[in-house]
Amino acid sequence: MTGSVVALLLVVATAVLLRWRRPAWYWLTFGVTLAVLRVLVRYRSVMDACGLTVPPSRWRLALARVGNRPVPDSRPPRILRLRPTRTGLVLRLALRPGQDAFDVSASCDRLRHSFGVYSVTSRELRSGVVELRMTGYDVLNRVQMPAKLERTPTRVPVALREDGAVHYRDYRTVPHALTLGATKSGKSVYQRNLVAELAAQPVALVGIDCKQGVELYPLARRFSALADNTDDAAELLDGLVSRMEAVYQLIRAEQRITADVPDAEIAADIWDLPEHLRPVPIVLLVDEVAELALFTNKEEEKRRDRVITALARLAQLGRAAGIYLEICGQRFGSELGKGITMLRAQLTGRTAHRVNDEPSANMAFGDIAPDAVLAAIQISPDTPGVAVAGDATGGWARIRAPHTSLRKAVDACNRYASLTPELPELASFRPALPLWMPVSDPTAKPAPVVA
Repeated sequence: MTGSVVALLLVVATAVLLRWRRPAWYWLTFGVTLAVLRVLVRYRSVMDACGLTVPPSRWRLALARVGNRPVPDSRPPRILRLRPTRTGLVLRLALRPGQDAFDVSASCDRLRHSFGVYSVTSRELRSGVVELRMTGYDVLNRVQMPAKLERTPTRVPVALREDGAVHYRDYRTVPHALTLGATKSGKSVYQRNLVAELAAQPVALVGIDCKQGVELYPLARRFSALADNTDDAAELLDGLVSRMEAVYQLIRAEQRITADVPDAEIAADIWDLPEHLRPVPIVLLVDEVAELALFTNKEEEKRRDRVITALARLAQLGRAAGIYLEICGQRFGSELGKGITMLRAQLTGRTAHRVNDEPSANMAFGDIAPDAVLAAIQISPDTPGVAVAGDATGGWARIRAPHTSLRKAVDACNRYASLTPELPELASFRPALPLWMPVSDPTAKPAPVVA
């Protein structure tokens, strides 16, 4: 008997220690079993308390009267599947007639308290079927990406969502994106993580960093072109526009619109071209976009209009040519001058880190997801890297990118420097760097060459 008590105390102490120090381990060892039991035992009473049940139908009432039986109970949504995950539970429900997915979504906070989990989010899979994703612990407190991640040349993982799912940056689905955030909000870490992921893919990276290159130039070995001032940025953007026009000429020449070719094979963008003819896709990263829009005299105003016009043209026309925009800044409002709101309207993806005021959050989500504005201004300064991500569909979620140091991002760019493609239109902006030598050889003296 004494041995059983000691073993039980050791198990309880281990569970408490894991829940305090290693919540992910606690969930996988103890938490998932307890959560499943809570959901199954409390399910009917919780759904009834949340108003997610429907009264018995008339034919059931009639059968009860005929058989002189008790009145049937109200029925909750039917459980289709309950699946544990490494961060929580996935509960798929079939709604009863008369129920709506919005009712389930509105009850997520009450479900979170009742089932004893950290958070609950819902989404409608199809008509009458709702999926609840329950998170057992705060996955954004210490971000740990899954061991197995899906990567393609235009789809890379960049962050973890609050429901435990991976947040991907998919350029085929969302070609252009805007990232906002105040100083020390984690915006630079998010950008580094994106560059480190893209470095291993067969894409061309082009950067504009008007902070004299302090953010992007350490990563220069993987960039096909870089500009560190507004004058060079204007020339670089003109070169990108010229490349875009040349790619469209290639698509026109290879459209295959003759009568003996099925319509499905007609080329309308670079992904419809044969692989040996397909131009390399380009990701343009702009750091501190406000620096491109500010001016102090007439000459700078002309340059500013030229830059904003080029960016707007790339945002409107660049997708089919394989040119994608990643624009970052602290603010991106109409006070930056004409053309800014037109450019912002073309940026489908929106990510907002901690902002200093509500108007800054409105710049990101006011026109696509008003509910996300409140979530963006509630991000605490004690949680750098936490952000709210949304898109034109109105959906949004809290995310956090894994901490990526500048050294780690530089190592990734150096490792995949051989994948850096040549862009003839931007050859003059190719960073001139010394030949890279392995760090493990202390006697190596790199000779300066043009990369």
